[in-house]
Amino acid sequence: MKQSPVTFQSDGLKLTGVVHTPDGLTAGERRAGFLVLHGFGSNKESPGAVVIAEQMTKWGYVSMRFDFRGCGDAEGEHGHILCLDQVTDTSSALTYMASRPDVDPKRVALVGSSFGAAVAVYTGGVDGRVAAVLSFGGWGDGARKFRRQHPTPESWARFTNMLEEGRSYRARTGKSLMVPSYDIVPIPERLRGGLSKRSIMEFPAETAQSMYDFRADEMVGKIAPRPLLLVHSANDSVTPTEESIEMFRRAKQPAELHLLSDVDHFMFGEDNPRVAQLISDWLARYFPV
Repeated sequence: MKQSPVTFQSDGLKLTGVVHTPDGLTAGERRAGFLVLHGFGSNKESPGAVVIAEQMTKWGYVSMRFDFRGCGDAEGEHGHILCLDQVTDTSSALTYMASRPDVDPKRVALVGSSFGAAVAVYTGGVDGRVAAVLSFGGWGDGARKFRRQHPTPESWARFTNMLEEGRSYRARTGKSLMVPSYDIVPIPERLRGGLSKRSIMEFPAETAQSMYDFRADEMVGKIAPRPLLLVHSANDSVTPTEESIEMFRRAKQPAELHLLSDVDHFMFGEDNPRVAQLISDWLARYFPV
């Protein structure tokens, strides 16, 4: 397996990626490709993104893990993450992958985890070039997700007050109110080891508002007739399991939903053979090399 650093443009910003090419790829041969979308405030070096890219490449796909704008080594205001910007970045990454001589431009799929999964689903609905979508621990409605992530009346009041304070602070000062990451997306301490070492730990309130307003639910039905795989922990400690269930209800065939009882949110860091086998079987049926 060969790994090559690359750059490409999105809205005039230079984004950074790493392309993994499989062994045995011959000159002039074009393979199906995968774009690996990292999670909230993470980057292309996150353990989950690396594991997914390497596994896809071992199975024979050309894969690219990349940094969204403002994350990792990409250009853009650090930590200023807006969902629709990430959708644009994903389409720009697809344009780059489709231009490569070793990639079949009509067979580039998306695979994302958590926030990256929501972006993958949305992009699959609005960009007809996407050949397939794989979502792991994703979400379809930001408001619904946040309500379950902040379940008590007190925690919900703190979260909604933070959104309001962010709007008023911006109106008064023209600047962003910065908010700790865990005030936006609570993550139990036992799972924080699954985060990338360079994960962003503070965000402008506009990031939380962007996520609150994001509706991958509205796009999931537009992915068909291209295949969709939804995988979620049955007891997810970060993103409510109901999010993937609701997306599946709104999806059209061919779509599959799998709930796994023996993994948690960062399932790719758990080295669970069931996850790899599930993906391998699905790919063989719906998106073979």
